[in-house]
Amino acid sequence: MVEVLTAVIAGYLLGSVPVAVLVARAHGVDPRDVGDRNPGYWNVKEQLGPRAAVPVFAGDTLKGVLAALAGLLVSGADTTALGAVTGASVVPVYLAVAAAMAGHAWPVFAAFRGGRSVLTFAGGIAVICPPAFVLAVAVLAVTAVARRSFAVGARLAVFSVPVLQLLFAPAELVAATGGLMCLIGLRFGQAALSARRR
Repeated sequence: MVEVLTAVIAGYLLGSVPVAVLVARAHGVDPRDVGDRNPGYWNVKEQLGPRAAVPVFAGDTLKGVLAALAGLLVSGADTTALGAVTGASVVPVYLAVAAAMAGHAWPVFAAFRGGRSVLTFAGGIAVICPPAFVLAVAVLAVTAVARRSFAVGARLAVFSVPVLQLLFAPAELVAATGGLMCLIGLRFGQAALSARRR
């Protein structure tokens, strides 16, 4: 239990690192005050351009990867032949990723004004179920080329994750992934309410 709690705390602190804010401030901008006021990759890309946003993309994704790896580390790295988490690693990994997503959304290091956790979720899925992650990236690439829109491809890829994971994991783990996605929905809802008040 102590090890799991350590992974959860580590996940939250990793998630709380305000990568978008740090990167944008290096360019003289606070993403929480411009554009859609979301301190995440997309807003930084819109304000500063794709090149400046690359560290945000990498950093926010890495939060989820590192949190999930922390969960694996404390639980004996119990995985299937294809690398998907299983057995004793399921709960620690999912809790660590959830904590990282919560940290990204409500970061202790940035006055609890965070982003929407999409990339942190993606990073977590890369460890939770690598084959589903790879297929989701393929969905993103094909859709982005076909529709000429990275945004459309990214949305479809995220929503396809539970369906793709079902090919490699039992339904209860897919339900847990749905729980992680609910954190994204909660943050989007909170952002919409904040926008109405402005």
